[in-house]
Amino acid sequence: MDVAVGIVAQRDNERAQDLAAALVDALEAAGASAVVDEATGAAIAATPVPVDSMDDRDLVVSIGGDGTLLFVAREVSPVPIMGVNLGEVGFLNAVAPENAVDVVTDVVADIARTGRVEGRELARLRATGVDEDWTLAPALNEIVVHGRRRGHGGGATIEVRVDGQSYAESHADGVLVATPTGSTAYNLSEGGPLVHPATNAVIVTQMAATESMPPLVVEPDTEISLTVTDADTAYAISDGRNRQQLEPPATVTVSLAADPVTLVGPQANFFDGLDKLE
Repeated sequence: MDVAVGIVAQRDNERAQDLAAALVDALEAAGASAVVDEATGAAIAATPVPVDSMDDRDLVVSIGGDGTLLFVAREVSPVPIMGVNLGEVGFLNAVAPENAVDVVTDVVADIARTGRVEGRELARLRATGVDEDWTLAPALNEIVVHGRRRGHGGGATIEVRVDGQSYAESHADGVLVATPTGSTAYNLSEGGPLVHPATNAVIVTQMAATESMPPLVVEPDTEISLTVTDADTAYAISDGRNRQQLEPPATVTVSLAADPVTLVGPQANFFDGLDKLE
């Protein structure tokens, strides 16, 4: 089969652009078709397309840090994604730049031969308004519900219910619901637990609560509801990007999204990544 690949390089990163150019050359030489994101296409000789139009590709390669891969996942999922790591930690990006051409062309050759893409599925979370008709884009890392702003005078009272049972209610900066993938990100900075990425779980962590409960780890199919009161406004945020303003009292439900992200290629070493967090 003819394999179609999309390439998204970290914006304004010359190293990422050079690697994108090398990948385009190697893929076209191997008989695959390759396009790049529009910003990269302005810098190298390759066909540029909007990232969200890469959703018809067989594979999308993200070149950069975990933030770049999170952006790509929002735009192209459920297309399988491979991450090339130009960042510091790289929990999601396991391919080293010096190995990228060989790894990508090998994966593309497998797709051409078998018509299948082998990868690891990463769960995502979905936030939905109970009293209003809205749903945020799925989150690979976390959903956060917080008051008007972080810090003094900006929080809210937030009740956490787990499958309808009350778990915690306190004035807090916010409450964070994370996937295992996101346990090393915002969740960790708020005192949440590290969870191995192969674990099937969802993590609930209060943020600077006045009457806090320990972070809670639950089954992935658990429904979590967050009810916000005692605030003039609040926000639900998916992966730090997609935002919905709330008018308290308001309730947000967080549950497993239907479409996981498929991560292709070698997997990052979780414990090596932890060393880089220090």
